[in-house]
Amino acid sequence: MTVARKLHLGAFMRPVSLHTGAWRYPGAYPDANFNFAHLKSFARKLEAAKFDAFFMADHLAVLNMPVEALRRSHTVTSFEPFTLLSALAAVTDRIGLVATASTTFEQPYHIARRFASLDHISGGRAGWNIVTTANPDAALNFGLDDMVEHDERYLRAREFFDVVTGLWDSFADDAFIRDVDSGIFFDPDRMHVLEHRGPELKVRGPLNIARPPQGWPVIVQAGQSEPGRQLAAETAEVVFCSPRDLAAGQALYANIKARLSALGRARDSLKIMPAAFVVVADTVEEARQKRLTLDSLVHYDSAIASLSIALGHDASGFDPDAPLPPVPETNASKTGRAQVLKLAEEEGLTVRQLAQRYGGYSGLAFVGTAETIADEMQAWLDGEGSDGFNVVFPYLPQGLDDVVERLVPALQRRGLFRTEYEGETLRDHLGLPRPDNRFFP
Repeated sequence: MTVARKLHLGAFMRPVSLHTGAWRYPGAYPDANFNFAHLKSFARKLEAAKFDAFFMADHLAVLNMPVEALRRSHTVTSFEPFTLLSALAAVTDRIGLVATASTTFEQPYHIARRFASLDHISGGRAGWNIVTTANPDAALNFGLDDMVEHDERYLRAREFFDVVTGLWDSFADDAFIRDVDSGIFFDPDRMHVLEHRGPELKVRGPLNIARPPQGWPVIVQAGQSEPGRQLAAETAEVVFCSPRDLAAGQALYANIKARLSALGRARDSLKIMPAAFVVVADTVEEARQKRLTLDSLVHYDSAIASLSIALGHDASGFDPDAPLPPVPETNASKTGRAQVLKLAEEEGLTVRQLAQRYGGYSGLAFVGTAETIADEMQAWLDGEGSDGFNVVFPYLPQGLDDVVERLVPALQRRGLFRTEYEGETLRDHLGLPRPDNRFFP
């Protein structure tokens, strides 16, 4: 049977597993998140399995939970994304390399230069995950006493995107002549000075690097709030999101795709790829037992800290065995808070039960055999719940090996996933066109 649409698969690799107990699982690498030899091995395995991209989230604060919980967390240390991905570019050939960079705490010239460099170094495999950063502790590391307001962060992000992409278009593709005989290195008539002056940003330009091989690195956006959805529709080419089930995925998919149409963008010009926690075993019961074992390794200190982060409010003083009390709104992620409240109401969970869920992994999960998980992924693809997934591994290396050695072949047998790369760049893998230069034909 020929399947018209194929899944796109990214690997969520910072931290190497979002599950708090991952580093303690029997046979797991406790230092997997900060060991280059391990990360190099993971990237090569993912490339051999033909994954679209190696996706690095990022955090700009360590002290974002009580120290008693922090001391149990494998996320306390991690490589800076550009440094790691540049190193991985040298030991891989095809897999995309996506880094997170914040529009709230960075300057657009720095971001434009770093991503253009990564795209050149990797031969056109870079992607920028645009985030506005919701963690209030990050603000304290950048000279601020309080986090910038939610809506203001998104207004800055929208302008930031315009500036960065404008800087990437500083030079025409044919600007660099490098004519040895005449001594002309580049044509100044094929250089554009941006001279951006906006409400939030003032940047002269031009960028001091040639236009990236992909034109622009692939634009990824993470966020499901109303401003986030609109920012995605206006700017993104991949949306990283976290719907809890197929119905929620279909609603988000329809909403964002409709916004594309309203803006005159083709529906296929943006890929929606939710995070999916994947646990593979010989039987469904064995897979469920793996997850139970993993969850049992989460200490309550870490669990309640994770719940606090999701709520944007300190939950350590709540009665563990009582229902969740009223939680005030904060300046943190509104989507995350709403999901906690909905889960607590729908399932009638106590604070302890909620904490254990969030202390492990609370998002979309596929737990079963390679075939049952392939069934679920196909249902999401066929039902327009997603265009693919960013896979969250339960632990490393075995959890990753189970996906690439068991699940990927099951998807390939159904014609749902590629058996070979069909191009060289991340845009090729995702079926995205190379953008025109806005300043030069």
